[in-house]
Amino acid sequence: MAASMREPTFWILTALAPEPRHGYGVIREAAALSGGRVTLQAGTLYAALDRLADEGLIEVDREELVEGRTRRYYRLTRSGATALSAETERLRASADAAAAQLKRFRPGTATFQPGDAFARGAAFPPAGRPAW
Repeated sequence: MAASMREPTFWILTALAPEPRHGYGVIREAAALSGGRVTLQAGTLYAALDRLADEGLIEVDREELVEGRTRRYYRLTRSGATALSAETERLRASADAAAAQLKRFRPGTATFQPGDAFARGAAFPPAGRPAW
């Protein structure tokens, strides 16, 4: 099983999925898509974009000259889409497992009841007994 993707990477790839974007566009889209939970800083973003390009998950789409400055647009590659899809499925499976467990949740229940040996602070294993 592949390791999970860091959240900023997930949102960068997600922001680039529908269309190429320049850095500031990625920052805005990631913030909007994440409901404001992810706020990418420019320095962090550009380091991440370089890393993702080196990994073949994104590539430069084009460059434009805007007010004397070069604006570089990035796009998702097939490998990037595959990685994003795999991470989306991993997150979906995790959310489904948590939702199933929450359906079983019963408020007010506890593993130990008053009077249990553990609730009274008894040692485990009980004195004189092996742990197995």
